[in-house]
Amino acid sequence: MIPLIVTAAGGVAVGAGIWLVLAVLADPQAGKRVRRLRSAPFERGRPLRLVLAVAGGILVWLVTGWPVAGILAGVGGWWLPVLLGPDRHHQKQVDKIEAVAAWTEMLRDLMAGSSGLHQAITATLPIAPEPISADVARLAERMRSGGSPHAALEAFADDVDNPTADLVAAALSSAANRHAADLGTLLGTLAEAARDQASMLVRLAASRARMRTSTRIIIAVTLGMAVFLLMFSPDYMAPFDGFVGQLVLAVIGGLWALALVWLTRMSRPKLGPRVLAPGPVPEGGAA
Repeated sequence: MIPLIVTAAGGVAVGAGIWLVLAVLADPQAGKRVRRLRSAPFERGRPLRLVLAVAGGILVWLVTGWPVAGILAGVGGWWLPVLLGPDRHHQKQVDKIEAVAAWTEMLRDLMAGSSGLHQAITATLPIAPEPISADVARLAERMRSGGSPHAALEAFADDVDNPTADLVAAALSSAANRHAADLGTLLGTLAEAARDQASMLVRLAASRARMRTSTRIIIAVTLGMAVFLLMFSPDYMAPFDGFVGQLVLAVIGGLWALALVWLTRMSRPKLGPRVLAPGPVPEGGAA
């Protein structure tokens, strides 16, 4: 019985691997997402969470005798703190938008004092806001190495990865290529719009916090009921002991996972499409 389950799980893993490879080949942005996913377990604080998730999954497997329950417990131990904990992704978005606004105002003031684009960017290195300081340093290095300002600014926008940075990079690229007039006014307008967007995101997150609270309550009640039945009414859960029962449990767990991801995406505000996002390469190459 258990070898069959392990074989099925291996088949699912192989299929997921093939899907990831095809996604990377088809989407230029997928490679970046896969690299972030691959490095995620080694970021700060996450190795301990990974160890606890694996240990929790093994413990659940040993207590219940259900391998699928152990896998679900391990996956839940890894992802639930991210899905149901503080929305750090949202806070990071707000911090980056505000950082881009502050950096844009710095450039506006420096370029108003007759500084060139390269000189202005270099001058902001010591004072660039922390969320984008590394991105600004890479931008200055690319421009210092004699590369195309347009390519350097496009790479900067890709590093920051939000629509506001795309607009600022497009404005600076236009100024670098054509010495655009009224650049200071344009940068000031973009900075003001970025701050308005950050304020809107904060208000929106407060209004959507109720959905995250409801999700936590649903999960707590469901898991609490399952533990109660396992402890006080094991006969009721006996049908899950067999192979078919484990398949049914896997389907239930998969549906729960999809529902949780869907609820989390619903509660996460969208910033809108990126202006400078790399698109698919047309057939025939760069020609």
